[in-house]
Amino acid sequence: MPANEQSPRDEAVALTYTTGEAAPRVVAKGRGLLAQEIIERAREAGVYVHESPELVALLMQVDLDERIPPQLYVVVAELLAWLYRIEAGENAPPPALDAISGEIPKHRTASS
Repeated sequence: MPANEQSPRDEAVALTYTTGEAAPRVVAKGRGLLAQEIIERAREAGVYVHESPELVALLMQVDLDERIPPQLYVVVAELLAWLYRIEAGENAPPPALDAISGEIPKHRTASS
């Protein structure tokens, strides 16, 4: 592969959050070429792309159109707060998300 070509990202997850909602929702996720397409569309739309393999690995466990689990609230809130500061023109360093690891317990529902 030529040096100027990027290899496709392994995984990507897109979240959406509207003020007043209980938690952000997973609106897209994928691997390989689909991950690359998610990232390209986000950038084309002017959406900031944050790279955190640990966070992506956890978010990949969340079903599409489901809200993130409570275990990820603090981490995602820190990331969103940082993005709001960046959008406001601040030059803030990204939050330290390197302490994330593990697996998200599956939610049990009446139909499970």
